[in-house]
Amino acid sequence: MADFYQTGGVTTLQRLGRPNLDWLERELRFHAQNRPIALVLPCLYSDLEGQALTGIVDHLRQVEYLNEIVIAMGRASALGFRGAREYFKVLPQEVRLIWTDGPRIQEILQLLVRQGLDIGLPGKGQSCWIAFGDVLARHRSKIIAVHDGDIMSYDRQHLVRLCYPLAHPRMSYEFCKGYDAQGTDRVHERVTRLFMSPMIWALERVLGPHSLLLFLHGFRYPLAGETAMVTDLAWTNRIPGDRGLEIGILAEVYRNCALGRVCQADLANGYGHARPGLSADSRNAELLKMSMDITWSLFGNLASEGAIFTDGVMKTLRATYLQIARDAIRQYEDEAAINSLQYDRQEERSAVEVFLAAIERVGEDFLKDSFAAPLMSSWSEVTAAVPDIFDRLLNAVEADRRYDPQGKITSPAHRSAA
Repeated sequence: MADFYQTGGVTTLQRLGRPNLDWLERELRFHAQNRPIALVLPCLYSDLEGQALTGIVDHLRQVEYLNEIVIAMGRASALGFRGAREYFKVLPQEVRLIWTDGPRIQEILQLLVRQGLDIGLPGKGQSCWIAFGDVLARHRSKIIAVHDGDIMSYDRQHLVRLCYPLAHPRMSYEFCKGYDAQGTDRVHERVTRLFMSPMIWALERVLGPHSLLLFLHGFRYPLAGETAMVTDLAWTNRIPGDRGLEIGILAEVYRNCALGRVCQADLANGYGHARPGLSADSRNAELLKMSMDITWSLFGNLASEGAIFTDGVMKTLRATYLQIARDAIRQYEDEAAINSLQYDRQEERSAVEVFLAAIERVGEDFLKDSFAAPLMSSWSEVTAAVPDIFDRLLNAVEADRRYDPQGKITSPAHRSAA
C-alpha cells in the first residue's frame, strides 16, 4: 500500500487499500452521462502487428463508460488504413479512425499552413492535436483522455483512474496526469530519475525559485504520456509540434489552468511500453535525442516566463546537474539494494554522460538563438482563421471512412490477447 503523503502543489491521488476497479467503473458509468468521455489513441500502423495494441483493444472492449474512441493512425498506406478499419471493428464503442497521412487530412493541414497557422510536424503531438479537433468539432464529449498504443500489460484500471478525477462532479479537476509505480524486478524510468528530476533541481539552484519549475517538480512522472483534460483545455492549449510534447503540455496547463484543478493519479503497479531491441549505440542515440528535446522545451518555456540564460548560467547548470545526477545514482543504487532489485551502476553513469552532452549541445544552440519549441496553433486560433475548419475536418474523416481502395489488405485482423 502507498502512503497518504502529499508533496504540496499538485494533488496526488494514490492507490490505497484494496483494488476497486468494479466500483470505479460503476461510478464512472453514472457520471459519464453528464460528462461524456472521449479516448484519443494515437498509434502507428506498425502497432497493429504488436501485442501491446492487441491487449489494449481487448480491455477497451469491456469499457462501457466511453462515449467515443478517436484513433489517429499514422504511417499508414491506403490499404493499411483500410486494414486498420477492420482491426478496430471489434470495439463496441463509437470509433472514429483518422488517417493522418491521407490526402484529405493533408490537404486540410496545407490549408492551415497557407493561413499562417502552425501545424507542427508529423508525430504523436500532431496526431493528438488532429484528434482533439475531431472531438471538439462534434461537441459530444466533455473530457478527453489520451494514452499511447504501445502500453504493455494494459489494464482497464489505467483508464478508469485517469478519467475518474475529471468525471466525478465533486472533484472537478480539469487536468489529470497519470503515473505508475514501476514495481518490477529493476529500477525503471531512467530519463525521469537521472535527467528530468535532477535537471529541474539544478535549474532551481542556478536560476532561483520559479513557479513553473515548482509546478513541474510536483509531478512524480512528468514525462508519462497518459493524460486527461476537459475539452476547454483542448480548445485553448497550444502543444508542441515537434519537441518535448509532455513538458510542453504541462507548461500550457500551468498557464491556462488553476493549480487546484490539476492532479496526478497512480494508474498501476508497473507497466511499460513496447520497445524495439536496440544496440547500446542506438539506445544512447535515442536517449540523446529525447533529452535534447526535453531540454529545448524546458529552456524555451522558462525563457518565455522571463528566465535569463547566459553562458555562465549554462556552464554552472551543467556542473550542478552532474553533481545532482551523481548523487541520484548513489541513492537509487541504495534503494535497489534494500529492495533486492537489479541495478547497473555503469549503465546509469553512461546515461548521465549522454544527458550531460544533451544539456551542453542544446545550451550552445540556445544561446545563439533562444526560442521556445514551436507550438501548434490552438483550436481557438484555428477556428478564428478558418471558420469552417470543423466542417472540413468532419467531412474528411467521414470520406476516409467510406473510402475503399482496391487491393489485398495487408493489416492483420485483431487477435484476442491470450
